[in-house]
Amino acid sequence: MIQTDNAAKKLNAAIRRPIQGFRPPEDLSLSDWSDKYRRLSAENSAEAGPWRTSRTPYLKEPMNAFTDPKVKRIVMVAASQVGKTELELNAIAYIIDQDPGSILYIHPTLEEAKKFSRQRVAPLIRDNKRLRDKVADIKARDSGNTILQKAFPGGVLTITGSNSPAALASTPIRYVIGDERDRWAVSAGAEGDPWGLAQARQRTFYNAKAIEVSTPTIKGASNIEDSYYLGTQERWCHKCPECGEYGEITFERIKAEHTSKKIRGKKVYKIIEPVYWVCPHCGCLIPEAVMRRQPAKWIAENPDAYKDGVRSFWLNAFSSPWVTWGEIAKRFFDACEDKQRLKVVYNTLLGELWEDRDEIVDTDGLMARREEYGTNTDGIPVELPDGVLMLTCGVDTQPNRLEYEVLGHGHHGETWGIRYGKILGDPNDPDVWERLDDIVDKVWKFRDGKGLKISITCVDSGGLNTTAVYKACKARRSKKVFAVKGRGGEYPFIVPASKVAIENNPKNLCWLYMLGVDEGKAYIMSAVDVQEPGPKYCHFPKGEIYGYDESYFDGLLSERLELVETKSGKKWKWVKIPGHDRNEALDCRDYAMAGFRIIGPDTFALEKKLKEIPEPKTQKTEPKKARRKTPVEIYEDW
Repeated sequence: MIQTDNAAKKLNAAIRRPIQGFRPPEDLSLSDWSDKYRRLSAENSAEAGPWRTSRTPYLKEPMNAFTDPKVKRIVMVAASQVGKTELELNAIAYIIDQDPGSILYIHPTLEEAKKFSRQRVAPLIRDNKRLRDKVADIKARDSGNTILQKAFPGGVLTITGSNSPAALASTPIRYVIGDERDRWAVSAGAEGDPWGLAQARQRTFYNAKAIEVSTPTIKGASNIEDSYYLGTQERWCHKCPECGEYGEITFERIKAEHTSKKIRGKKVYKIIEPVYWVCPHCGCLIPEAVMRRQPAKWIAENPDAYKDGVRSFWLNAFSSPWVTWGEIAKRFFDACEDKQRLKVVYNTLLGELWEDRDEIVDTDGLMARREEYGTNTDGIPVELPDGVLMLTCGVDTQPNRLEYEVLGHGHHGETWGIRYGKILGDPNDPDVWERLDDIVDKVWKFRDGKGLKISITCVDSGGLNTTAVYKACKARRSKKVFAVKGRGGEYPFIVPASKVAIENNPKNLCWLYMLGVDEGKAYIMSAVDVQEPGPKYCHFPKGEIYGYDESYFDGLLSERLELVETKSGKKWKWVKIPGHDRNEALDCRDYAMAGFRIIGPDTFALEKKLKEIPEPKTQKTEPKKARRKTPVEIYEDW
């Protein structure tokens, strides 16, 4: 008890001690104060020296919200490499110099709090004279300056972890700053929610303020997401130089051409510069260099929350001055085959919540997920929902029938089931193939009457119907109907087409694509696991005419990857799940996905063509170049 009392006396003496060179507070916003007085430390910044808000203009509004007397809480959901920690340090420095009060700075753990104090707070005080004059030297006797506590006239900065209940539930606190909120402990010991404990200490202050910052984590389990929706919900939007509208730069609107090759069995990607942003309003492709110079501003989706004193901001790394769009795209492609690495990219660069894809998807779950595609003005069910940019068809052959799926494709792997059906009859009968022609030749309609035809059809040529399939596909080559044959094991998803002889006649040839069906099935299963519309999400229609019934989903989920014993040792193989007798639905989707990969379309070019959006204006200083044909046009010419 004596030691505790002595420590309290020393701390109080340090708070009351007069500071040499004391200056009265100035009427400055946080951004103005930072521009005038803040200096970045060499060990923590590649651009050491005076702080410049103009370098990260997206931080100006969040900083000034802190000095807005009407704002009581600031929430910042942000990717890495955007400067969110500097926002917090600027706030701490401003409080010490201009508007003193006790500060509680909370990290996920006490260990991280100590590290932050040594590596970030100590250099902040050392390299900023106005703070150095107010916070006593840690070596001075009775200074009140320790690793976890920094005393200054009018207040104390306490740095702690969310797992430290003693620090979260003691003396009153005017300012609370929570860092990496999504990584906090669920409970501070037995005391309960750490954020609730910290906020409870602010009740006696009419001018209390809180800052909550974090990279996003898992959807449905993210504290910072919940806090964001309590506020103004602001997004950083750039002005399109073509149409003048403002839009957010997100990964789904980024067009990044890339090449890849395998080195020692691992894919290595190369991004082809420049990388473009596709304006959601006019569809024009704008290079990164142009968008970097465009005006930008925060646009609130819930501005009424300002009346409640809560401003919230969501920011990804596409606006960061320290990372290029090409670097972000490459990180994404490099991580595509590893869920844990991809999760990190989603959270830290794309600034997006990760969908927890470890949940077991079953038939009932997919049945419940079916959606209404709607009807047109005549009350007829819509065949193509908005978002579909291209159609492919996969056909599985059986001795007494054909089964097919027409699949719609959008941006970034998002798909829509359009029609699943069966054509009964022997594949050796020409009538069966004529009925398939009705599907291949059909113009599938959107709600507004516009339509699409199937761009490519892939027909399984394995089994007992090989000759019949070869003959039918050769006769329909002009309709881009191709024979395919699947191979298991470590085989590339798509191998360039080769010519095969029909009935061993070298003069009677058919094009054949070999498919690595295992890779295709792995992709389908990972896509089925995605829970929210967007990249890779699978849409399924509700209604008998579409064919997506219980038997379809049983077939789609009929196989799983297992480690099985073979003559050459244990290998991963796709095997049927007990109780799932048929796998035609999975095969049809595998072939339809292969068709999309074979063509390899530029979905943004398809979107512009479909919506009849004009080409972006060419620069007057550049000579007009001939437009390169898209893969779809090349196939049409062929």
